[in-house]
Amino acid sequence: MAGGGMVSDKGGARAELYEYRITSYFIFTCIVAALGGSLFGYDLGVSGGVTSMDHFLKEFFPKVYRRKQAHLKETDYCKYDNQILTLFTSSLYFAALVSTFLASHVTRNRGRRASILWGAVSFFLGAIVNAAAQNIAMLIIGRCLLGVGIGFGNQAVPLYLSEMAPAKIRGRVNQLFQLTTCLGIFIANFVNNGTEKHSWGWRLSLGLATVPATLMFVGGLFLPETPNSLVEQGRLDEGRTVLEKVRGTKNIEAEFQDLIEASEAAKAVKHPFRNLLKRKNRPQLIIGALGIPAFQQLTGMNSVLFYAPVIFQSLGFGSGTSLWSSTITSGTLVAATFISMFFVDKFGRRAFFLEAGTEMIICMVAVAITLALKFGQGVELPKGIGIFLVAVAITLALKFGQGVELPKGIGIFLVILICIFVLAYGRSWGPLGWLVPSELFPLETRSAGQSIVVCVNMFFTALVAQCFLVSLCHLKYGIFLLFAALIVIMTCFIYFLLPETKQVPIEEIHLLWRKHWLWKHYCAPEDEFENKGMKPV
Repeated sequence: MAGGGMVSDKGGARAELYEYRITSYFIFTCIVAALGGSLFGYDLGVSGGVTSMDHFLKEFFPKVYRRKQAHLKETDYCKYDNQILTLFTSSLYFAALVSTFLASHVTRNRGRRASILWGAVSFFLGAIVNAAAQNIAMLIIGRCLLGVGIGFGNQAVPLYLSEMAPAKIRGRVNQLFQLTTCLGIFIANFVNNGTEKHSWGWRLSLGLATVPATLMFVGGLFLPETPNSLVEQGRLDEGRTVLEKVRGTKNIEAEFQDLIEASEAAKAVKHPFRNLLKRKNRPQLIIGALGIPAFQQLTGMNSVLFYAPVIFQSLGFGSGTSLWSSTITSGTLVAATFISMFFVDKFGRRAFFLEAGTEMIICMVAVAITLALKFGQGVELPKGIGIFLVAVAITLALKFGQGVELPKGIGIFLVILICIFVLAYGRSWGPLGWLVPSELFPLETRSAGQSIVVCVNMFFTALVAQCFLVSLCHLKYGIFLLFAALIVIMTCFIYFLLPETKQVPIEEIHLLWRKHWLWKHYCAPEDEFENKGMKPV
């Protein structure tokens, strides 16, 4: 079957000897580290709401405000088409993109904990600057500081959680990052709902980002470094002590020996970014560093998250109604994350990717057809989207005009479709987009690989954020068809290229490539000797 097989349910040579118990110390470290996701989530949730607030728009974007008022109860896909307004959102992700390379150096040489602390400080400063902003320049500077914080946090936290977690529950533990991200989005929507009517409300919404940053910094002061990082830094006694504490047992010799061997391989690699380009690391580069983080953003989900209030207002919902609609979608995302956490280590990563991908395709096509039937203008769509349903949508769209008030029944139907889409994303590309890449890289390239993951993720996040509103304006309902086509491509990508990684120890993931129908040609056994700086006998 396409996609490759497992080495065994236990992963390989020493995996069956690993022991662990869930201890209070382990739970504490994972919860505190996972707070890094709340920074990302709070910003995702609050920025879209703020950009739809009247008082914010009147102060910084008066032209957008006047256009919004002129088409308040009508469908106007171009209502928020303003590149400076979208730069307010996307500048954060460009800053995160650049900062992740510095974060890689800190994470590898100073440890995962150091990056978590740096990220918290930068995010705190960005929140202060944004809340006090008097002009657009201050807004952008604040957003860039927030971006540096997210770059460091997103680089270190998934690695921290994956390295701390026992193999059998690694998926569940790593998804704490996605859970706190979703909770951050959910809380941010409630904050926006409570502040939107006040002239200073947008300042409070942006300023409250200091709360998760403070929690992350204070908690981070008490975090231990991961055993993997301590061993990589040559602090073997500390590494053994921490491993014993997080595993709740003294019988950690098998796992500790794997860490030492992985560390020896890591020390032989002087240029981890250059090492990623080698033939033997082709699976990790293509799947983990490039494919999954790019596709995670090309699902269109983050566009829904940043701009949910904007989207609903563009479709004719009132300001208050649109914010509550986005709260419903973010609540759905939280529920989906719990589903993924409880079942990802049972059913596996591939099953969630493939099943949820099918749902997402259907939802995007259904949204496009609904909008085309009611509001379409016969817009020419991108070449290559030749699905029969698309053709039907274009044909029917020729009969209808724009600027029509959205009927309540259709509005409810659109919210339901978006919630189904969010439910599918929230148990697949959302959490697995961070989990799977954090599992794939060997220790010698793990920090560098995670930097590429964050860099690619932030690049496509910024690209989609910057282009979405102008695309919504010009493609109209066609933007949802474009996302549907992209999800088809990424679902095929997973089916053919990703082996199942559930319950495989993180230092033995490399064994999976030898069994895969394609990657075995790049990762022959002799390449493993090269990875460890040895010669085959």
